[in-house]
Amino acid sequence: MFPAPCLADFLTFPPPGVSMVATTVGLYLIPFCKTAVLLIVTMSVFGASVGIVDTGANVLILALWGDKGGPHMQALHFSFALGAVVAPLVAKLAWGTAAPAENHTEPDFHPLMLNGSSEATSDPLFAVPDDMNLLWAYASIGTYILIVSVFLLALFCKKHSRQQKSTASAQRSRRAKYHKALLCLLFLFFFFYVGAEVTYGSYVFSFATTHVGMEESEAAGLNSIFWGTFAGCRGLAIFFAACLQPGTMIVLSNVGSLVSSLFLVLFDKNKLCLWIATSVYGASMATTFPSGVSWIEQYTSISGKSAAFFVIGASLGDMAIPAVIGILQGKYPDLPVVLYTCLGSAVFTAVLFPVMYKLATLPLEHQQKRKRKTEDQKVLSTSSRL
Repeated sequence: MFPAPCLADFLTFPPPGVSMVATTVGLYLIPFCKTAVLLIVTMSVFGASVGIVDTGANVLILALWGDKGGPHMQALHFSFALGAVVAPLVAKLAWGTAAPAENHTEPDFHPLMLNGSSEATSDPLFAVPDDMNLLWAYASIGTYILIVSVFLLALFCKKHSRQQKSTASAQRSRRAKYHKALLCLLFLFFFFYVGAEVTYGSYVFSFATTHVGMEESEAAGLNSIFWGTFAGCRGLAIFFAACLQPGTMIVLSNVGSLVSSLFLVLFDKNKLCLWIATSVYGASMATTFPSGVSWIEQYTSISGKSAAFFVIGASLGDMAIPAVIGILQGKYPDLPVVLYTCLGSAVFTAVLFPVMYKLATLPLEHQQKRKRKTEDQKVLSTSSRL
């Protein structure tokens, strides 16, 4: 059972440890699913738990380190990028990708088999998969996540109610006057940023082969250099965040993404420019999300609901923008719609961030003026007494 402080936090927002346990259960069940409906339900629960882990981890870092958690936030998101690169490679090297021998040969066609398969309606919902490599790949990753979740739950239960009261009072004092407006703008900021990131990473291979005329091996290398620079710069950002403010890192990222996407649009047929601009674009997109979360914590308090709100914006951009761009690119195959999307998103985020900064600093200026007035009144009162 959870202690009382842990139970209170659990009812407010599910901790990352519990969500990772649900993620582990989903990974264990996926290989055993034998029906499409059951697989969809399992994947939905799995996706929801992963989303809670993402949001809860951001909130946990903000609760522990506050506006000093820039390096820790960068390290968290670097682990996301590193895991996305390493996990498929580990699964491939450890368990292999060879399918069973019977899958490589086409079976003889028997009309009676169709009637037999249509009459069989009592198929089990769960069953051991034919390819055991698939089972062990999911089980190994799920076990690793389960071990990590145990440590997170242990850290979560060590929180004291005294710390919660102090953090709660600090959050009330740091709540910005335009708190909700800032969250809405950050929602839009992450919507277009994540949408552009996923769109370019998803379509750069097909764009390079169809629009630029690259070979598939070259296009695969272009895709790898985008995600490689993305993950590498997130790792370097752990050290840069110790000496640079989050706002400075966002400005540098916006400038890099704006310049690189502009060159991509202007020289969309040039292979050399495509290689250089893609690497710069991947590096520029690496630190924006963690820096944005750390930046807004400097001006207003971020609770679980607040973090979930702008993470939903990022998730919607992840889903909506690539889907829309895929349809538009199919209708206009001669136009670099993917590059136009990246440039438009870079312009939008570059314009939106100064607005967010001005809105975030306005309440601070008023608070400073009020403090100065109270200090002046104290000085005048003491001088009049003398």
